[in-house]
Amino acid sequence: MTRPRDDNTTEVRPTPVRPRRDEEDTLTDLPPAPPAASRRTEPPPPPSAVTTRPSGTATVDRPSDKDVPVAAGPKPRASFLATLGLILGVASVLLVLSGPLLGYGIGVAGLALILSLSGIHATGKRHVAGKTDALLGMVLSLGAIVLGVLALTGSLNWLGTDVQPVNSLREWLDAQFVNRF
Repeated sequence: MTRPRDDNTTEVRPTPVRPRRDEEDTLTDLPPAPPAASRRTEPPPPPSAVTTRPSGTATVDRPSDKDVPVAAGPKPRASFLATLGLILGVASVLLVLSGPLLGYGIGVAGLALILSLSGIHATGKRHVAGKTDALLGMVLSLGAIVLGVLALTGSLNWLGTDVQPVNSLREWLDAQFVNRF
């Protein structure tokens, strides 16, 4: 219903809600309500799993394969793209740190970055695991790309294509521990 107000606007009043009139037979289809539980009510006894054989020996019943519920939906699995992205991310860091294989390390890092991003996308499904693998692969590949580009531009004097950092590290370790062992 509308009623004019003093400022030439109309006020809308809600109409009252009427109760539903269901048939009586719909209320009788429901099962009886369970008794109200209290702290003093004893829980029902557990089902007996021990049976006795006619010879007098007792056996324990184990649930059969028919009794075990089967999970609905696809089987859980790890993302192959995420795992491969992590493996190639680690390999790219090692290639970049090797020195002479610096250019190949940047290329492998680019491939690892693409695979890791695809792995993150693949783990968006509920049954696919491996988000941590994909994130670690992405971080390692980005780190390898940044480190490789810095080494190629000459910003890092200890790393480059003409430097042998593995041999330098070995000589430094030998010099540090020569008199200790």
